[in-house]
Amino acid sequence: NDAKLEEQINALTTDLDDTAKQLDAKSDLAKPRDYAAALQQQLAEERKQLDAAKKPNLGKGSRSWTDVANEMTPILDNAYQAYEGGDGAKGATLVNEAYYQYYEKLGFEKNVMNAISGNRVSQVEYQFKEIRSSMNKGGDLKATKQLVDDLKNMLVTDAGILDGNGGANQNGFTKFVTSSIGQAFIILIREGLEALLVCAAIIAYLVKSGNRKLVKWIYLGIAAGIAGAGAIAVVFVLAFGGSGPLQEIMEGVCALIATLMLLWTSNWMLNKRSVASWNKYIKQKTEAAVSKAGGALAAGESVTAGMVFSLAMLSFLAVFREGAETVIFYQSIYSMSQDSQGMWIGGIAAAVVLVIIFLIIRFTSVKIPIGPFFLVTSILMAVLVVIFAGGGVHALIEGDLVAGTYLTGVPTNDWLGFYPYVETIVAQAIAAVAVIALFAIGFAKDRREKAADKAGQNAKTGQDPEAK
Repeated sequence: NDAKLEEQINALTTDLDDTAKQLDAKSDLAKPRDYAAALQQQLAEERKQLDAAKKPNLGKGSRSWTDVANEMTPILDNAYQAYEGGDGAKGATLVNEAYYQYYEKLGFEKNVMNAISGNRVSQVEYQFKEIRSSMNKGGDLKATKQLVDDLKNMLVTDAGILDGNGGANQNGFTKFVTSSIGQAFIILIREGLEALLVCAAIIAYLVKSGNRKLVKWIYLGIAAGIAGAGAIAVVFVLAFGGSGPLQEIMEGVCALIATLMLLWTSNWMLNKRSVASWNKYIKQKTEAAVSKAGGALAAGESVTAGMVFSLAMLSFLAVFREGAETVIFYQSIYSMSQDSQGMWIGGIAAAVVLVIIFLIIRFTSVKIPIGPFFLVTSILMAVLVVIFAGGGVHALIEGDLVAGTYLTGVPTNDWLGFYPYVETIVAQAIAAVAVIALFAIGFAKDRREKAADKAGQNAKTGQDPEAK
């Protein structure tokens, strides 16, 4: 084998040398160093052109939402004019600019969700998507024009509600959710709660299982998630303006990966909810430790290591996804308000609330009996499976990676990951069926094990199984 491998390496080296000599013999080809220098210069020039073409977004600032809606109107008009002139790709790009650089980045979307309704956000998002789809597919001009006009009217109407005649007609709640303090508070609570519940459940499980020393790996996953979210947010801010289809796709992929890991973790905890199963696990763990102490490789060691890695990765993904969104949203709030003090107040208040919730879960769960603890934790993670499934597919729809089929009249619930799209509902239905099936299998297995244990106890206590 070694001789054959050496022969193949020599043959490959000879081919490379012959090819290099042929390239050197061609006078019209640049030398490697000259080619690399020219390519570097070309890339630098192209980067300058791209930077010069960028349209800086200075944020909402002191403008009203009506001002923002009025600024989006000519962009949408230019998009239709480009499409009418035969350039559908340019038209779709301008529609994306109106959506990502104004509706999403300036916080228009989040303010509508908080002050009006999630249903309205879904309607507007679908309208944007329909216009892009029509321009990309060469739809009817008259129908496309109607879609654009309807969208402009929707934006102006929503802006007027948000402005509330300068705030005179706004109630206290609306003023709070549209202020920098309220938005910073709500966003961090909204984004942080899911990650907190996942991480707190994992940590509580490790402590309860006698693996307190492994909790540090979960904290490491959390720290890595925070660092990764910050790094990715910086990259997207510099490269893509902090928003866009790639941001949505990244969030969707992270959510779907987390969905699968949550499903596995939920099923694992469900199988450990009974005292008998837990004692069996502890016995195996103890035997593995004894075997390791004797110098032999513990049979369950690799499984335990893989489980801990999966849990740490799950905590990383949960924090990474929610952290990246939070950074982007906070950038949006600051760009439109320039109120850093209000954001600090709202952010710190939300962080305090999250810490209190974490401490309650962290220290009260340890006192809960094994059975109820694993059952409740498993149910919680199962619910998050369904939520993440809907949210992940919705993010892919927003990133135009998945074509969304909009359902008129179906309500939106951002907290539950429920959106009026066939694809998101199907994804959540599949996730729910998977969860229910695993729960049914788990409970059936538990009944069989209890029946077997009872039969074994009867066999030990007397010759006659009927005897009492």
